[in-house]
Amino acid sequence: MSNHPDPTDPRLAVNLAGVALRNPLLTASGTCGYGPEYADAIDYATLGGFTTKSVTRHERPGNFPDRIAETPGGLLNAIGLANVGIERFLTEKLPFIQTMRCPVFINVAGYTIEDYVVVCRALADVDGIAGIELNVSCPNVAKGLMFGTDPGLLRQVTRAARDALGDKLLIVKLSPNVTDIVALAGAAIEGGAQALSLINTYVGLVIRAKHRRAALGNVTGGLSGPAIKPLALLAVHRVYREIARDAGVPIIGMGGVQSTEDAVEFLLAGATAVAVGTALFVDPTTPIRIARELPAWLDHFGVKCVNDLIGTLRTESAKNQSGAAPVVVD
Repeated sequence: MSNHPDPTDPRLAVNLAGVALRNPLLTASGTCGYGPEYADAIDYATLGGFTTKSVTRHERPGNFPDRIAETPGGLLNAIGLANVGIERFLTEKLPFIQTMRCPVFINVAGYTIEDYVVVCRALADVDGIAGIELNVSCPNVAKGLMFGTDPGLLRQVTRAARDALGDKLLIVKLSPNVTDIVALAGAAIEGGAQALSLINTYVGLVIRAKHRRAALGNVTGGLSGPAIKPLALLAVHRVYREIARDAGVPIIGMGGVQSTEDAVEFLLAGATAVAVGTALFVDPTTPIRIARELPAWLDHFGVKCVNDLIGTLRTESAKNQSGAAPVVVD
């Protein structure tokens, strides 16, 4: 085991569609605000990257309370994309972001294609931003569908954002609330996505039985945390094996990551980078802790570097050709 774990150990470095990350650990959108909120707890220079909460064309107050409800395996949230809007973001939030010593990705949301285009165009030539993460789990007001659940709409909004962004990296964050996430991944790639984030939250409901009411003011919300990790791993595995690997499109895996083992599982499933979200509410240093523990994990299992883990999940039969049970290393 390494006596001096280092989150900037060169063995941890990965490349996310042309953006160099010092390690594969990122923050997930919506859990760290715009950076200042966690500046006293996180040394951003030790992160692989930082993803902001959503920015929309216009300022949004968000949903009525309550906005968060705990569940046995995580939490349900219905924030309602509360944010300052792109104009105030550029004047009030961007200056701090430009001082952060890690790649920063801006999560962009909208309710029309024009909403996305306006925000992406405003960010296209801004220094200090590594890329955009497109939040497509929003309803299209014109057609009554979520952008992320209809392949045609997803392809269209991705292409429009791609055209508006210039040279900046475009990541599309996919919704798991679909019949076939591989088909949606394909639509995003066809539209010009250079990387994919998997997965956003699952729609769920928490009920306060004694009041006969939903726990959230919005009634439903997005489920995150350990409860969704097996589902997130499956989504990453399928998208990687069935389309992203051959297309050369890297994946940011997320959903219930709390430990080094969790992060490694996402890498094995096919993720190039791993984002930590809900766990930050328990321990804001979680991604840094994982990054510090990764070199020791590599040493212990004789793995040369993080890149040697990506997409190497073994899926052969439980018995090898000789009929003997496989050797399991723990």
